[in-house]
Amino acid sequence: MTDVTSTVVRLKLSLLRNGLRQSGGRRAAFIASAVLALLFAVLQLLGLVLLRGHPHADAVAVPAAAVLALGWAFMPLFFPSGDETLDPTRLVMLPLRPRPLVRALLAASLVGIGPLFSLLLLVGCAVAVAHGAAGYGVAVVGVVLALLVCVALARAIAAANVRLLSSRKGRDLAVLSGLVVAVGAQLVNFAARSLGSAGLGELAPVADVLRWLPPASAIGAVGSASEGSYGTAVLQLALSGAALALLVGAWARTLTRLMTAPDGATLQVPDRAGRRRTSGGGGLGGLLPTGRTGTVMARSLRYVWRDPKTKAAWVTSLAIGLIVPVFNAVQGTGSVYFACFAAGMLGIQMYNQFGQDTSAFWMVAMTVSSARDAYVELRGRALALLVITLPYATLVTVLTTALLGDWHRLPEVLGLSFALLGAMLATGAWTSARFPYSIPQEGHRNVAAGQTGLAWIAIFGGMVAAALLCAPVITLTIALNVTAGGAAWTWLLLPAGAGYGAAITWAGLRAAAPRTAARLPEILVAVSRG
Repeated sequence: MTDVTSTVVRLKLSLLRNGLRQSGGRRAAFIASAVLALLFAVLQLLGLVLLRGHPHADAVAVPAAAVLALGWAFMPLFFPSGDETLDPTRLVMLPLRPRPLVRALLAASLVGIGPLFSLLLLVGCAVAVAHGAAGYGVAVVGVVLALLVCVALARAIAAANVRLLSSRKGRDLAVLSGLVVAVGAQLVNFAARSLGSAGLGELAPVADVLRWLPPASAIGAVGSASEGSYGTAVLQLALSGAALALLVGAWARTLTRLMTAPDGATLQVPDRAGRRRTSGGGGLGGLLPTGRTGTVMARSLRYVWRDPKTKAAWVTSLAIGLIVPVFNAVQGTGSVYFACFAAGMLGIQMYNQFGQDTSAFWMVAMTVSSARDAYVELRGRALALLVITLPYATLVTVLTTALLGDWHRLPEVLGLSFALLGAMLATGAWTSARFPYSIPQEGHRNVAAGQTGLAWIAIFGGMVAAALLCAPVITLTIALNVTAGGAAWTWLLLPAGAGYGAAITWAGLRAAAPRTAARLPEILVAVSRG
């Protein structure tokens, strides 16, 4: 009988090898990511080894193991396409029993860059707290046990959510990866600054709790054995072992259900959609203006909600626009003017408006017969953006001001934000007509091959132009702040900035409309390349 484990491991290696053969770009990206990941892992290993002998080494090693397990638990949900073997339903037609399949998939999970990265990090955590023969002996068992718990945790969660991951909504979950990276980077930055000022001892209470939670308890057992607390070490290893057994058992039950239960596509589902269609209108459409403006706004807002690439761009902009000013304010290193960053990030969404339509832009082009039609189309798209950006930029500005307690600057910062938002809407409308580019629907690229230069010109050129267009409001702000007695009049910057932003938006849409109407064929060709 063919060994299932070796067969699945060879299948995993074949998937990796065949994936790299698809294109030179994919091969180069894999090699570059592998080198960077391993280099980072080696640096982490060296850093943890250098902590050996430090009085608070366990305060770093134990939480590091817990964070690693957290990454194993949730990263497959955000990047489900990274490992084709995460979907066991692809093996449903094969005569495989759950237990041999669990062993085989567990072994296959140990193949790849991620497991090697985790192994190096766990080795560093164990070495940082290990002392004496007993400590190193427990370290060998603890590292293996912690790695197996991480892998089993990832497999159990992925199997429990395999229906979600294989659905359209599940694939849309990947758009949150930008938010995860943005928030995670800021949290790491904030934690590093806090530890730099307070010392590693601040992590000691956290480590005391985590050393009893698997798989961090396996690393905690190394420290306990090194201190001579052999009973505690055995108990901590037992906790990780019990967690591994429970995860494998839950995973096996989920596999049994997946391999035997009927697929949703084969079941008769009540026609709820039909009932919804006959239940009448309302919803978003009832709140929008009538005519073409409301139709364009509804279409743009649906793109934000339904299109994965558009949703990803919005989620990332919303997150970074909030994180940068708020986190800097919390750390005490920010300025109330950082709140304008939110308006800038959200204003970028006006750029390349027709690229999100892709080849379906021909339907829009068929309805544009004059500069007036083009103006109404662009105005509807700008208004759709303002529905989200205007209240959000206001919220970020008020929140940043509250955190810094600089309330007297709130009117001028709001005025600057509104002026910047208007300038970016104006330049975004013009660059959408002059430098359109395609957004591929498949893969992670946001620009079609050969159009990268257009994207850079459109975005960065437009941002520079928007900053220049804001020069009058910026100059007025500086003048009122440096002139004696001018601070009493800074409240005028709020209506002045809002009025200027509205005026510059109107002027930009008017200027972009004739160019849009004249370049409809060129725009259609440019956005259809993806």
